[in-house]
Amino acid sequence: MQIHTTIDSLRAARRAAGRVALVPTMGNLHEGHITLMRQAGERADAVIASIFVNRLQFGPNEDFEKYPRTLEADCEKLEAAGVAHLFTPTESAMYPVRQTYHVDPDPIQVATLEGAFRPGHFRGVATVVLKLLNIVQPDVALFGKKDYQQLMVLRNMVAQLAIPVEVLPGETVRADDGLALSSRNRYLSTSEREEAARLYRCLCRIRDAIRAGERNFDALERAAMGELATHRWQPDYVAVRRQSDLQSPQTPSDALVVLAAARLGSTRLIDNLEI
Repeated sequence: MQIHTTIDSLRAARRAAGRVALVPTMGNLHEGHITLMRQAGERADAVIASIFVNRLQFGPNEDFEKYPRTLEADCEKLEAAGVAHLFTPTESAMYPVRQTYHVDPDPIQVATLEGAFRPGHFRGVATVVLKLLNIVQPDVALFGKKDYQQLMVLRNMVAQLAIPVEVLPGETVRADDGLALSSRNRYLSTSEREEAARLYRCLCRIRDAIRAGERNFDALERAAMGELATHRWQPDYVAVRRQSDLQSPQTPSDALVVLAAARLGSTRLIDNLEI
């Protein structure tokens, strides 16, 4: 695996790489990331992974400074997964001058769910991903479904800006008890880790109820929020939405997804299930 720290080096390697799949990450890789890398390898001649902790997508009170940086371990995992090139730029390489041009996603689609609790987050995500797509110019780019709203934003950005790349989703990878794998799971204490699977169980009950014909979404959401709060979670939201745009369901034929975000101790977890 070749490691590139500059845009020029990465672009030179990309020109000789044939059909390329890009998997952008912020590092601290787990099996969910590696599964994406393997899927990418099935769709291209070469996989390019990126590791860059993007300051633009962190709010003023979020964990940019303490976000885990585990580059040596990450490199070992990527090489074992068959990744051909790793782009790991410094902040000055990605942002040699202050970034004053940004991508502003549709306000309706980012004013809800994660966007309501993390204002400016998707602006930062869309901006850095557009920059990575311009740098790499991949044929395919893969993003995980665990960050469901992010996937929607990036798909819409690519479509509306006519970017010549195919966006492919990767299924959420879970631990044996259902907890979605996340870089932030490492912040959980032993007792919190045991409790953390409750979030997935709440989503499963909502999914199963809707599949059985329940249409009182508000009641399902309130029940799940109440259960989490009873077990010392601090829930931000549990919401049943349309898959297409994450707005409230309008017709019985809408394809649905249930999404949740809640804080357990000091760790904020997100998850979702398509219905």
